[in-house]
Amino acid sequence: MSQADTLPAARPALWSSIAGYTALLVIGVGLVLLICRAGAGFTPVTPAATAATASKPVDVVLHVMATLVAVILLGTLLGRACRWVGQPPVIGEVVAGITLGPSLLGAVWPEAMHLLIPSATADPKGQVPAAIKAVATIGVVLYMFLVGLELNAVRLREQARSAVAVSHASIVTPFVLGSALALALYRPLAPNEVPFTSFALFMGVAMSITAFPVLARILTDRKMERTELGIVALGCAAADDVTAWCLLALIVGIAKSEMTGVAAVAVQAAAFIAVMLLLIRPLAARLSSRLDAAPGPLPSLVVSGTFLAVLACAMATEAIGIHALFGAFLLGAIVPHDGRLAREFAAKLRDPVTVLLLPAFFAYTGMRTQIGLVSSGQDWLWCGAIVLVATAGKFGGAMIAARLTGQSWRDAAALGALMNTRGLMELIVLNIGLDLGVISPTLFAMMVIMALVTTAMTSPVVSRLVPQPSGAAGH
Repeated sequence: MSQADTLPAARPALWSSIAGYTALLVIGVGLVLLICRAGAGFTPVTPAATAATASKPVDVVLHVMATLVAVILLGTLLGRACRWVGQPPVIGEVVAGITLGPSLLGAVWPEAMHLLIPSATADPKGQVPAAIKAVATIGVVLYMFLVGLELNAVRLREQARSAVAVSHASIVTPFVLGSALALALYRPLAPNEVPFTSFALFMGVAMSITAFPVLARILTDRKMERTELGIVALGCAAADDVTAWCLLALIVGIAKSEMTGVAAVAVQAAAFIAVMLLLIRPLAARLSSRLDAAPGPLPSLVVSGTFLAVLACAMATEAIGIHALFGAFLLGAIVPHDGRLAREFAAKLRDPVTVLLLPAFFAYTGMRTQIGLVSSGQDWLWCGAIVLVATAGKFGGAMIAARLTGQSWRDAAALGALMNTRGLMELIVLNIGLDLGVISPTLFAMMVIMALVTTAMTSPVVSRLVPQPSGAAGH
């Protein structure tokens, strides 16, 4: 074989490459120009009138991104301010949502608010609020899954006596007091043609709510989620809210005269819980044990399968009617909290969920409230009475029950303060009542104020009763 046969083929000269690229570009441009010229005389089949009357589509992605930027930025700033005055950062996020909504920005500068949430004229189908709600729901579902992962079920069973007693007391007492308060509120503040029974039962449920996500955030911010008091509080709040949502389903059934639906919700919820405890929990424990013994990162199939399981459980409880977050929390709770699966998911998801997704949950509900509806002195007196009755029922009932189950007065009072946290879970319930026409817009605004006041009361009271561990100032 000659040396010429072993040499690589010579590359084309630079000038020939340039000439080839130029010819390709000229031919391409020429063909496009010929195509445009050939079609210049065509007319569209669609009538001009239809095209003229078509409304300009709203840029949903742009508005959602702008809303997230605004609420995260303002929530971060207000969260730092809240931490400086002794409040948890979650209060700043709630206030940020209300500030950017009709209560403040919408009243002072409506055009600026519509840059985030377009007006009904610009977005008649409500596409932007629906998209924000979807992001918010995903955020709170993933967050409650993380809360469940960190819940020590063994220690919770050790505190079951206290948890069950406090949970029941923190529902029955405010429910009775809220129903009694309805006697005074019905005539001046109830909507027309609403039966007193539906109004009174809804007031009782609204007074009984504990904000599970907000309570979990407060415990996490104070590094109390794994203490004995924190475990009991989470257990009480979980049982409390499941019971309250079942009661809410009953009230909705009464309001809609659909009692058969209430029985279906109860049966389906019991079946879902049984499947999770009897079937899914052993499988989760077996999977966790295998992953603990396997080196290397989590397999991609396990990661995707876990996310699918979270969404499937959330979908199941949402379809049943007891809210999506409880399915996600129950799945997290049955996964061994000290296993590798729980540890790695908690470490990787916490910042993206709490910093990026969860603020959308606060923003969505907060931006739907209109606190300005409470205007007269009489309105503020009624609002004060609502706050007083709500605090007496929730705080007092939980504290007395905790004391009777063997807790010290200090821990019992701290547990009562934690159970008095209502937050945006309360606002979700209030929105349901407003949509059903059971409560009026004015009473809705008063109850929103009550939710914010009772939530803001929690951290100062707990701070005085339970010393904050060192290093607990982080978000």
